[in-house]
Amino acid sequence: MNKDGKLHICASSDCGCGLTRRDMLKLGALTLAGVAAPLLRAGDARAQAFRGDDQPVKIGYLPITDATPLLVAHARKLFEAEGLKTEAPRLFRSWAQIVEAFVAGQVNVIHLLTPAALWVRYGSKFPAKIVAWNHVNGSALTVDPSVSTVADLGGRTVAVPFWYSIHNILLQQVLRANGLTAVTKAKDSALAANEVNLIVLPPAEMVSALAGKSIAGYIVADPFNALAETKGVGKVLRFSGDVWQNHACCVTFLSERDTSERPEWAQRVTNAIVRAQLWTRSNQLDTAKLLSATGEGKYTPHALPVLSKVLAATDYASYEASGVVKNKGWYQRRIDFQPYPFPSYTEELVRAVKQTRVEGDTKFLDALDPKFVAADLVDDRFVRKAIDLVGGPKVFDLPADLRRKEIVRV
Repeated sequence: MNKDGKLHICASSDCGCGLTRRDMLKLGALTLAGVAAPLLRAGDARAQAFRGDDQPVKIGYLPITDATPLLVAHARKLFEAEGLKTEAPRLFRSWAQIVEAFVAGQVNVIHLLTPAALWVRYGSKFPAKIVAWNHVNGSALTVDPSVSTVADLGGRTVAVPFWYSIHNILLQQVLRANGLTAVTKAKDSALAANEVNLIVLPPAEMVSALAGKSIAGYIVADPFNALAETKGVGKVLRFSGDVWQNHACCVTFLSERDTSERPEWAQRVTNAIVRAQLWTRSNQLDTAKLLSATGEGKYTPHALPVLSKVLAATDYASYEASGVVKNKGWYQRRIDFQPYPFPSYTEELVRAVKQTRVEGDTKFLDALDPKFVAADLVDDRFVRKAIDLVGGPKVFDLPADLRRKEIVRV
């Protein structure tokens, strides 16, 4: 940390600051707890050189379909339509990297795993708010072709993208329901027949790890599940949305500095993201083309057929026939888009994460009250207004009162 209190991330181990980039990534990806708190709090000290709405939109994203609304809004110049300036979105390879950049002020609009937002605000005490959901569903448990049932994962290793992720939560619920126990043991440690060793891998490394047989499966956002399918190195064993109906995975996350001191800027950012989601729902194939490696923006390294398998598919017929989809009456898309952050979901998420094994100091979770978190972590005033501006809840097939009951069927 610099003398002026600003976060300093160095590129080498000999600068004398005691915190290398590798150290920061290790804190983010492995410990995920109080050890990193002072560093994360210091991230907000990066001086803001802009006033009011002059601040440019600086997007940080991973190359997954969860980032779709942010990238569509950028590609279709929806931020500019709101009178905002933008910079080219920055692609990151892991959740640790994107959190690091966010708290350091290098990016100011990110999509983030919902449970990770809990850790950032309460575990690390960095002031930031969820302003909208980015999407619903869009993830799956993908396994080696030799795995036929969840029980077959016993004694093997499965990767998750982040300890604080809906993926880790849902995977452990599915494992428990099948008599398996999640553990976190050192590589090559002996595993009991009923144990499943969990490790964290960046999404971009999961397909190659599965192909190389170093893991038996992974649970992550698309298109990495579709990529394994199209390459023939893995198959979907269960969709996350088939466990928790229309669950949120990633959310739009803004610094509380921006939501409180630049409310008009935050409103315009949210307006653009909501409009992007509405456009995406009716233009799935065009969205896949836009995000593909051959698209004008080259936002992701993924081929069009892989993205189309996720974004343009509208039914589960083949997956229902094969038994992959258990809850056949839910009639969901593989991924869908709606921006409203239901309080009921946040409350249930807090209860669920407390029952989930994660690495690092989890003491902060004990003090979290679900209703308090739903009101404190989420600032829904911007998204409510943005939804009204495009025609109200009905355009997203949402209930008029913006209330719902959470349905989890493992």
